[in-house]
Amino acid sequence: MTPLAIIGLAAATMFGVGAIAAIVRIIRGPSILDRALATDVLLAIAMCGLAAEMAINRHTDTLVVLLVLAMFAIVGSIAIARFVAKQDAS
Repeated sequence: MTPLAIIGLAAATMFGVGAIAAIVRIIRGPSILDRALATDVLLAIAMCGLAAEMAINRHTDTLVVLLVLAMFAIVGSIAIARFVAKQDAS
């Protein structure tokens, strides 16, 4: 195996463990903020995985998907923050 393949395998393993931990937090999270944070972490892991795949294979075909995921992450975080702020105010 080449060094790049070993690094890619290690990165995929770490991304997988992080994704499983985030999914567990989404399922078991006691509050909506825990679930929202875990969802943001899961989206960040997905974006890092796509970026790593683009770097390993040396292409930019999935760059649009990466940008759309980033947009959804930002919009989702803002929407949840506004929802929680309205709940706290009332």
